[in-house]
Amino acid sequence: MRPAPALIAGVLLLAVLGLAVAFGWVPRAALVFGATVLAALALVDGARLLHLPTPRVQRECAPVLPLGVRREVLLTLHPADARALRVDVHDGHPPEFLVSGLPRRLQLAAHASTRFDYAITAHERGRYVFSAVQLRLHAPLRLWTQRRLVAAEQALKVYPDFAPLTRLALIGADQASRVLGAHLRRRRGDGTEFHQLREYREGDSLRQIDWKASQRARKLVSRDYREERNQQVMLLLDTGRRMLARDGALSHFDHVLNASLLLAWIALRQGDAVGLCAHGGEARFVKPARGGAALDGMLGAVYDLQPQPVATDYPAAATELARRQPRRSLVVLITNVRDEDVEDLLIAVRQLRRRHVVIVASLREKALDAARDALPTDFDGALLAGAVALYLDDRRNAHDALRAHGASVLDVDSDALPAALVERYLAIKREGIL
Repeated sequence: MRPAPALIAGVLLLAVLGLAVAFGWVPRAALVFGATVLAALALVDGARLLHLPTPRVQRECAPVLPLGVRREVLLTLHPADARALRVDVHDGHPPEFLVSGLPRRLQLAAHASTRFDYAITAHERGRYVFSAVQLRLHAPLRLWTQRRLVAAEQALKVYPDFAPLTRLALIGADQASRVLGAHLRRRRGDGTEFHQLREYREGDSLRQIDWKASQRARKLVSRDYREERNQQVMLLLDTGRRMLARDGALSHFDHVLNASLLLAWIALRQGDAVGLCAHGGEARFVKPARGGAALDGMLGAVYDLQPQPVATDYPAAATELARRQPRRSLVVLITNVRDEDVEDLLIAVRQLRRRHVVIVASLREKALDAARDALPTDFDGALLAGAVALYLDDRRNAHDALRAHGASVLDVDSDALPAALVERYLAIKREGIL
């Protein structure tokens, strides 16, 4: 229990009264009477506070939260008896969260539940736990307060931001690709898998005509093809030090996860199986699978995965992937290519190219583009512009070396990564390379 401001003010008033008694301005009996009344009120109020039952508290929060997205948490307080109660509430939210709307002072009515919500935003993925709800009860006369803890432990997980997936869930894969910014050049009739019969159109090749169907229909009927399904896509994610860089509020690895999930969703909608292999820091492997459950399994496997300040061993990652994924696949290696890594990357690409089709997505820091485009105004600015130009030139040379060994290379920043991955994946599907 702690004295409330009203009790502290009463004690201060008694001190002033005692000073007045010392100077003879007020009779001593007034001080004795005031002290007696205040002590009696404090004892009665304290005893009543100690006998107040603790309200029950219920928390409503989604078990899974998206990274960087504001979400509401609802608290409901149920009074334990028929007395009205004044209470301060502070929830035991994870300290890493950004919170608004707490603490809250409430007046609980008798026989009525009181509800309020507050907002949380998670800025790091992983598993978190809500601890007990902290209550501060006010005594009926407001002379004391007492801290109570209400057990309300609750675990929750922070996943990569899956809001874009929910927005795309109700539209087709092609339309979703256009929403992401991928530039599709679909060529009707191309592909390796039969899709449907349709009426002949000017420009169709003779080999597309189904002569038996045309004879039955007494008009020309063409076969329509689409990209082959039942293929496999493996996401090979770098979890080493290259992914610790940040663009905006998110790390490069968070941007990579978001783009990978979008590519996985598109590939699953195309009928392909999608798997994941993380390498560099902590290793994870998700076997290729199809259907909506595959994306849920991938989210559950990587939601708490974080990059580590260690060098990535690209040849070891390629060896591990080749061992665990013997079937020919489209391997999407997402990293940040530096010139000092190119020899190891070339070894890994050559090894993967023996069986797989390889895309290397090289994530570029936005700060490089800003420094390249800035007009130098002093000597330090000129030095920076020259250093950035040399660095980007080395980066281009590394990318050219990877292309010379058969890899498809993307050099993009975090904003362009999702559309670039989807566009290159669909282009490979259209051309029948896989």
